[in-house]
Amino acid sequence: TVMAAPMTNDQSWFYALALGVSFLKCLLINAYHSTDFEVHRNWLALTHSLPVSQWYYEATSEWTLDYPPLFAWFEYGLSHIACFFDKEMLVVPNLNYASPATVLFQRLSVIVADVVFFYAVKECCKCLREDKGKDLLGKPSFILTVLLLWNFGLLIVDRILGDLAINKHFEGAFLFSVLLNLKHIYLYIAPAYGIYLLRCFCFTQSNADGSLQWRSFSVVRLVILGTIVLSTFAVSFGPFIALGQLPQVLSRLFPFKRGLCHAYWAPNIWALYNIADKAFSILGVKFRLLDINKLPKASMTGGLVQEFQHSVLPSVSPLATLVCTLLSILPALFKIWHRPNGARGFLRCLVICALGSFMFGWHVHEKAIMMAILPLSLLAVDSRKDAGIFLMLSVTSHYSLFPLLFTTQELPIKIFLMLLFTIFSLASLKTLFRKGGALLNPLEVTYLLGLIPLELICEFVYPLTVWQKTFPFLPLMLTSVYCALGVTYAFIRLYISLLTCSDTTKKTKMQ
Repeated sequence: TVMAAPMTNDQSWFYALALGVSFLKCLLINAYHSTDFEVHRNWLALTHSLPVSQWYYEATSEWTLDYPPLFAWFEYGLSHIACFFDKEMLVVPNLNYASPATVLFQRLSVIVADVVFFYAVKECCKCLREDKGKDLLGKPSFILTVLLLWNFGLLIVDRILGDLAINKHFEGAFLFSVLLNLKHIYLYIAPAYGIYLLRCFCFTQSNADGSLQWRSFSVVRLVILGTIVLSTFAVSFGPFIALGQLPQVLSRLFPFKRGLCHAYWAPNIWALYNIADKAFSILGVKFRLLDINKLPKASMTGGLVQEFQHSVLPSVSPLATLVCTLLSILPALFKIWHRPNGARGFLRCLVICALGSFMFGWHVHEKAIMMAILPLSLLAVDSRKDAGIFLMLSVTSHYSLFPLLFTTQELPIKIFLMLLFTIFSLASLKTLFRKGGALLNPLEVTYLLGLIPLELICEFVYPLTVWQKTFPFLPLMLTSVYCALGVTYAFIRLYISLLTCSDTTKKTKMQ
């Protein structure tokens, strides 16, 4: 691909947006912090206080180290800075330790690390064409910057999208290898990277119709890529392989005993599967087809638990989720292999791999949806059709994150920030694609508006009812199931777009 025209020379708006989001995070330093706060405090403590040989065996806290070794070394490095804030946070037995200095350090470490993300966004904006003379609100680079930097649900993002989009294959392969060794959830999108690099880099030429030219395969390029990837993994896992601890590390990284779903169901296909099982079990008892005494307790009264036991439908195994995930992404991988279609084709495949893994994966965390929303933002400023899909997926998915911030004082903050981001997304994309009609059809608009009464019921009405004590899990279930319908719809639309789009586009902004 050819890199498009760079952003305008006047980039003061970019720095203003970056500083603005940093300032907002500073204002929220004393806001609610989730269990992730204690997770990382514990990891700081154990990597600082214990020898390497005990890192993946330490179990004083229930939040054991379950990230790849490179992230453990990252925590180890941070711990040497943390000791200047409060040494007590680095004591392993100090469970749930949250002094003001500890909170400040954890927040600041995220804010400072955002510098990498800012650079990533700037690199991604280089892949966009800019029409000279347009005002700021009509510039794709400005819209994309806001969609990424001010994304409501954003935690962290890598910069590899920009590297591959502008043909930095070696750098992209290295950075993705590093990313995998920092957080293995990115295995979700590894197939997209692997197939794209093999097809578009290891094969140096294509036929006139875009199909593969087998004779152009470069063994040298494959060896170089393999060396880069294997070297990164060797540095990360090498010390633990030398200690004979690789099986222990892998058991921590892939804890299949945790169950199909989180305590709060991620809005994916298994949420719909679970609710269907509950409905069938209730109907079965009502019509005396099932004996309530023989049903698993959680299926009738326990609500949302990690070890969910299905009553009527077959229980789902880790292997079944793996097969479903692979089947869901194979058409996208075949498409990118058969007709890569440059950066746009790669991004579309990446989004589908991320979303397919989210839809069908085992023990998926609700925050994993961000892996699909962020790259879809790049497509949203390039294509009207993708802009509509982005709006459906982002609004639905961001709302599905509401239960993660459940304290009363955070309620107005999360509502305000989501409304702000949603209004900007709708207005800016509508302006960008002003020709051609509405981005959302009436059915989609109706569905998204349905989130308003859902929020009112879950936050204000249901707590006042007598059911609150008997079925406290019901608001979470309603949120999960309703959002799962929207995410599933967006996934289907993405696949239709993938299978029906042509290999060339008449009007493009991204190259």
